[in-house]
Amino acid sequence: MDKPLPAKTLFSITVTTIPLFGYMFRLFRYIKGVLDMQRRRRISRGRPRELSAPLLMLVASLAWLQTATAFEATIERDALGVPHIFGATDADMAFGLAYAQAEDGWEILEETLPYYRGQAARIFGRDAAATDYLVQWLKIWDVIARDYESQLKPETHRYLEAFADGFNHFAALHPERVSLDVLPVTPQDVIAAHMFRHLLFYGFERSITDLRAETRQFEISEAPKLPNTAITLGSNATAVGPSRTPGGSTLLMINSHQPLTGPVSWYEAHLQSGEGLNVMGGMFIGAPALGVGFNEFHGWGATVNQPDLVDVYVLDIDPENENRYRLDGEWQTLEQFDIPIKVLLWGWLPWTVTEKGYRSVHGPVMKTDHGTYAVRYAGIDEIRQVEQWLAMSAARSFEEWRAAIALQHIASFNFVYANAEGTIHFIHNAMMPRRAPGWRWDQYLPGDRSDLIWNDYLSMEELPSVTNPPSGYVHSANQSPFQVSSPGSNPPIAEYPKESGWPTRMTNRAVRGLELLEADTAISLDDFSAIKHDNAYSPRYRGYAYLRAIADLEPQSEDEVTALALIANWDLHTDKANQSAALGVCILLTEWQGERTGEPLPEPRDALRECMDSVQSVSGRLDPEWGTVQQHGRGDRLWPAAGGPDTLRAMYAERLDEDDPYLTVVAGDGLYYLIEWTADGEQTVLGTHQYGSQMTNPKSPHYLDQAEAFSMERMRSPGFRAENRTMGSGKYTVSNE
Repeated sequence: MDKPLPAKTLFSITVTTIPLFGYMFRLFRYIKGVLDMQRRRRISRGRPRELSAPLLMLVASLAWLQTATAFEATIERDALGVPHIFGATDADMAFGLAYAQAEDGWEILEETLPYYRGQAARIFGRDAAATDYLVQWLKIWDVIARDYESQLKPETHRYLEAFADGFNHFAALHPERVSLDVLPVTPQDVIAAHMFRHLLFYGFERSITDLRAETRQFEISEAPKLPNTAITLGSNATAVGPSRTPGGSTLLMINSHQPLTGPVSWYEAHLQSGEGLNVMGGMFIGAPALGVGFNEFHGWGATVNQPDLVDVYVLDIDPENENRYRLDGEWQTLEQFDIPIKVLLWGWLPWTVTEKGYRSVHGPVMKTDHGTYAVRYAGIDEIRQVEQWLAMSAARSFEEWRAAIALQHIASFNFVYANAEGTIHFIHNAMMPRRAPGWRWDQYLPGDRSDLIWNDYLSMEELPSVTNPPSGYVHSANQSPFQVSSPGSNPPIAEYPKESGWPTRMTNRAVRGLELLEADTAISLDDFSAIKHDNAYSPRYRGYAYLRAIADLEPQSEDEVTALALIANWDLHTDKANQSAALGVCILLTEWQGERTGEPLPEPRDALRECMDSVQSVSGRLDPEWGTVQQHGRGDRLWPAAGGPDTLRAMYAERLDEDDPYLTVVAGDGLYYLIEWTADGEQTVLGTHQYGSQMTNPKSPHYLDQAEAFSMERMRSPGFRAENRTMGSGKYTVSNE
């Protein structure tokens, strides 16, 4: 019998289990967002190197003055501090967007740039060296140097230059906010951030972790059968067409789940330009375009998908020369290159270590004790993600939005779309390799055959998708792309290549959402809101069988009598007053963690006892009200919160301090919107943010001004206007002239 997980781990979801956070990526330890600003600045091996304010001003000013282009933008802050940004051109708007992001979260940008550059260890110490190695091993910056001028459009160059200029201009005017040697911010930094960050969204780190194991983790493929190869977590997006609503309205839910703080937490903005752009939604600090959003005509949500997008090849190495590999019967030589990593030791002492990197025609190569492997992955050497995100934001019709998707510069993500004309749409977007049939692509591939080195992707039309299904709804919650609606309305799995390793698992959010949508044939906006905020687990959810196995145990103590009664009588909801939810969530979380890691589940009685200990260690009793256990907020400002792991009201919480008598929500629901277009064209938009527009300054009134309403599931109008111009008294102009 496997040893049960510690009680604290059983009961408090650790954000490092989210696919974004591989243990080797120290950047995404920071993303957890559970440290305050002061703790984030204390690196275990010394404080980051800081520059004096006069020198910062000089460096920032020089970086700012280097540009020969003038940009100007108007920023209007609404009552909640959300920026509404206008520029005469898209580039002017980009300049203002970066400036607004810097006002609200400069420290986030500053602390992540070194990681994207592969230079984090020189600032943060040797714990960051693994990420520096990865960035250089993938040759991200070599690819950018090679392709930046030739692959990106001139208008993209101008947009990115303006965006970088906005950060540098802010730094020049506010040297007191700058504490790390990262200036100037460049357009290439923005590209590198997209290239590195997106790999972690579709689970690239799992393949690298497998290669670093002590033994080979997979056989070399021979058979054609493919098992399930993808595990996902987080995000909902739902669209309901006119046939499913009482008055012929169209509904859209945009509800991506992220960490609540850090570089991939949602930042809200309204973007407008004199060139026609007028769109509102969410992005990350340092991102120049929306990831999810809407305008008056349409909107889209995104959910993580993780089909099989990484292939590993076992190279046949020359026994006489470890740097030669066989390909189609002939010896080829590995490309060799240096990977210099500058490390900061003891807070001040610099030290440079140089590692060797290798590359074959397949991709980057890793030498291990159990073999030499080459890795090929979706989006390898792709630098144009930004152009697709910009095109999606600029689209003003379904046809234009689909044309943006067809660019296929974004390696993954499901998208759910809806518009004022009543069109709803789902696509399992991916840069899906066009692979040779018949091979086990979920296992390792022989590296001596060039016919297995793919160079093309499936077209948009070849990806699982559905438009205006007979059911009248689509619902994406990180599940199989072949179960996003009712039977007869889904993409048929038989029509898509099995070599692609499509996800097949079903989350509770998928099962519960589909059953609620199917049960309601006349879904109003209020009904839609109730579905979004539903906090229950479905009896048809995979984990329910494990819960019932525990509930059916014979009690062996008085405490077990109480605990088993609570579990047996649990209505599967996680509302704030629920007194069975603490034990129930703990048990379902145990099953969820086991399913995600592939580890055998603890014996039912072991899980029961661990959860009993865990609940009592947090609350002092077995039947606490869930709202006293799960809290939302920051610091000492906290509010009770309903919801739980893998519920539609998604909340992932952990005990931030071992003495805390509660769990604090650290991931899940964040920025989200509900949108209705009525049959006569009227648009209603409701939205909320987990904290507020100011992301790093606790003294700001907008640091936590939406948190209480968020915990109460109370939404507000986000202030989007169809007219393309900021207006009102709370606006100011920024310019680098």
